[in-house]
Amino acid sequence: MSGHGHGHGHGHGHGHGHGPARGETDPVVLRAVLAIIVPLALATLAALIWMWPGEPKAAASGGMTRISGTIVDIDLKPCPRPVAPPPDAEPGAAPRPTDPRRCGNAHVHMEGGSQAGRVITVALPDGPGTQTFETGDDVVVLQLPGGGEGDAANPYQLSDHDRSAQLWLIGAAFALAVIAFGRWRGLTALIGLAVTFVLLLTFLVPAILAGSPPLAVAIVCASAIMLAVLYLTHGPSVTTSIAVIGTLVSLALTGLLAWLAIRMTHLSGITDDSSLNLDLGHQISTQGLLLAGIIIGSLGVLDDVTVTQAVTVTELARADPAYRFARLYRAAARVGRAHIASVINTIILAYAGASLPLLLLFSVGGQPLGEVVTGPIIAQEIVRGVAGTLGLIAAVPITTALAAFAASRSTAGSGT
Repeated sequence: MSGHGHGHGHGHGHGHGHGPARGETDPVVLRAVLAIIVPLALATLAALIWMWPGEPKAAASGGMTRISGTIVDIDLKPCPRPVAPPPDAEPGAAPRPTDPRRCGNAHVHMEGGSQAGRVITVALPDGPGTQTFETGDDVVVLQLPGGGEGDAANPYQLSDHDRSAQLWLIGAAFALAVIAFGRWRGLTALIGLAVTFVLLLTFLVPAILAGSPPLAVAIVCASAIMLAVLYLTHGPSVTTSIAVIGTLVSLALTGLLAWLAIRMTHLSGITDDSSLNLDLGHQISTQGLLLAGIIIGSLGVLDDVTVTQAVTVTELARADPAYRFARLYRAAARVGRAHIASVINTIILAYAGASLPLLLLFSVGGQPLGEVVTGPIIAQEIVRGVAGTLGLIAAVPITTALAAFAASRSTAGSGT
């Protein structure tokens, strides 16, 4: 009798004392999560192996070779008089630039190629929008095919600044800051970032160029990134698994909404010379490429929201194990609404910042607002933003409900 009374009287206290581990060990929740995650991981791995591109074709570079060098001296000379555009030129045609820093020759100490260790002379680029160079700049020189040696037929052309050292420095500062603040979690986040870049550069892009359907490639790549990055960054747990499932469902919904919006607005995905070249020269579906870009772009924001919601529910359940499904859902949903409001603003500002030169160009051209918005370029960005935002909004109730169900099952199973 006393043993029974003791067990009954302390059943509630036992639930409080061991609340944090309940969701991790509840057999129903664990089996349900594994029943989804394990087939998803196996299917993703099989699709990666099946769709992995073979050896890439050699890029048609026209025989040009990129060589690093350093400018040791610059000989400036008077610029020619500005040449006015011809009468039949398009409106807004720019005259020949007269910036004195763009007229003359640069003496470059070569670090590679047949002229390694020697100083060559190249003309400064003087076309519209070209960069300006100064003594001491690290530069990239193009060696053109078929040219002879010497000034009579100079095969070298000054191309760009060499930013390798600066980018390595910026990358190192970023990595140190992440590790200093996040410690072990920061290191795993960097490993996840490296996995993302590897999958994008070695699978997504080559597979599309090899002729695989862009949408299918994007779905497989997004699944692989999601599984690798979330588990690397946040560790294998039921909470992380719920975030993965919420991300997967929301990403599928985003893809469906984007597909419907693209079909309704008759967008082809061709908005510039690059997309036209992909369509004509490489027979790549630009409409599928647009849809793939929406899926990959949405993934980065979706996993932020789903992880936040899953962790929020877990922490609420840990703080008060008496919370049941409804209270957990309502409390975490309030956090999610605040998060979504700020994230939407972030998305809009990001799109506005990225397309600022284009918006300025439309403004200078004096096009009516209605024509600008309904044109293919802006319409494509609107579809991209709306589909991503709707998927983002759906991620909150989906992930919150899943996490609240898991937490309430665990508390109920522990006798709370």
